Amino acid sequence: MQFSIRNPQGPSLPMVDLGKALASQFIVWHHLALYGPMSDVVGHLTGDLMEWLVSHARLAVQVFLVMGGFLAARGLLPTPDAPTPAGPGVLLQTQWRRLKRLMPPYFVALLAAVWCALCARTLIDHPTIPEAPTLWQFVTNVLMLQDVLEEDALSAGVWYVAIDAQLYAALALLCALRLWWGGDTAARGRVTALTVVVLIGASLLWFNREPPLDMWAPYFIGAYGLGVMAQWARAARQRALWTGAIVVLTALALLVEWRSRVALAGCVALVLALDIGRGWRWLNAGPVRGVVAFLSRISYTVFLMHYPVILVVGAAFYRLWPTSPGMNLLGLFVAWGTSLVAGWWLQVVLTPPAVARTTERAPDRVVSRSFHSASALRASISNGLSR
Repeated sequence: MQFSIRNPQGPSLPMVDLGKALASQFIVWHHLALYGPMSDVVGHLTGDLMEWLVSHARLAVQVFLVMGGFLAARGLLPTPDAPTPAGPGVLLQTQWRRLKRLMPPYFVALLAAVWCALCARTLIDHPTIPEAPTLWQFVTNVLMLQDVLEEDALSAGVWYVAIDAQLYAALALLCALRLWWGGDTAARGRVTALTVVVLIGASLLWFNREPPLDMWAPYFIGAYGLGVMAQWARAARQRALWTGAIVVLTALALLVEWRSRVALAGCVALVLALDIGRGWRWLNAGPVRGVVAFLSRISYTVFLMHYPVILVVGAAFYRLWPTSPGMNLLGLFVAWGTSLVAGWWLQVVLTPPAVARTTERAPDRVVSRSFHSASALRASISNGLSR
């Protein structure tokens, strides 16, 4: 997923919105199941569901990766022979503007994670609650170098933001290198296509099979590159060629070693390449479209804010009802809903007022009213308890 705060001028991509919306929810529930203590208490109520969420819901990251490559290619390299921006300076400015959009919510989320972990530690003692960070640990997380320097992450989504930044920078670097390649436009296009195919093949057949490399872009560039090829399939005249390349590369990777994450990435790339869902009326109009678009727009901030929310809500419910499966099950849903509200709030706070006014949609207004209603209810309960 190419992370962004808001892009009101961008074209409508219902399947991309659907993928981002669903994948972000799966990731939230994966972490709700993974990080106790609430999930430990409700285990016998949910059967194998919690185990499935822990083991398989994390595969939603592959949806983010493929769609990240797809969206990045739309902006930087929509076809292999697309004109290259005026020079490296333009590409650096593009990368800098993107980082300026991504870093403020990222920094807020890190502070929220530290503060919420502190609050959780005052309520309960549980192994999934992190200790207070050192200054060096905090600095490495701010710089997104925590995995490289072997420091613990302060939040569950930190690693992916770092990888996404590496992958986008790699695609921008490829665009910059094309400036020095000789030949006409067609020749540069062929070299570009060959380079991307080789990188994807190397990733899927080698790098992605080496777990120690999962802190670097080459480990993930296979899925990201499949997204790039999906964009090329939709934009170029050779749709059959690029769709076939997606199938062949995915099949070769799975023949070498079966990996469900690669299979899912290949399927998502095919959905994008073939533009499946374009004619689905339920997805392209009506209330479903509005909700999907809303969840897609807040997917980045929800991705960042859900872990701090899980820490506090989980600690509070476990402190009050340490042995009640029903109340802890309710706590899981409260944490989920609060994560959505926190993500929506962070996006609203970091969106310029003029942009927010021109892009506000019905779901935002519904959440806004719900948020104010929840605040009023919370105040009423607090007043009642204080009497």
